[in-house]
This record gives sequence, C-alpha cells and structure tokens, in this order.
Amino acid sequence: MVDVIARIISQRGTCAAGHKVGGEFVIGQETPRGLCSWAFYVLFPFATALQSGGSFPWEDSPDQAIVACPDPTNPVVFELRRVPKSK
Repeated sequence: MVDVIARIISQRGTCAAGHKVGGEFVIGQETPRGLCSWAFYVLFPFATALQSGGSFPWEDSPDQAIVACPDPTNPVVFELRRVPKSK
C-alpha cells in the first residue's frame, strides 16, 4: 500500500482555508486534518488512482499528478506524489 503526499506548489489570491505554498498533507485512509474539503473532493479521485497503481498520461512522472482546487479566483495547485506507506 502507498500514501499520497499532496504538496501545495502554487497559490494565488487569498485561500479561504489559509493554504500556503509548501503545505503538505498525507492522503491515506482518512481525510487529512486541515485540508480544505473542496480541495479534498477534487484531489480524492487522483489520489485514489495513484494509491491503486494508476498514472496519468499527461504527467511527466507516473508517480505524480498536478491538480488545482476548484476556486478559479484564488486557485491552490497541489502536486500529488505516490510514496511508500508511512508507519
């Protein structure tokens, strides 16, 4: 089993949840504490695919996905990375 690390790589405007570049969340079997629920809803399908061994043909690496939250005025962009499960 693997985890997925969601790292904020870009943020413009004012994020209502207070997310900032460099923030990280581990997406495992539970919703990460402090992660905006709107962002989580968008990240979840991509994280699930990565956790299940899937990849995305448009990405440079089979172990990552770049995904933006749904706020078009104040977008937060996440890099999802597949990593070995933490203990």
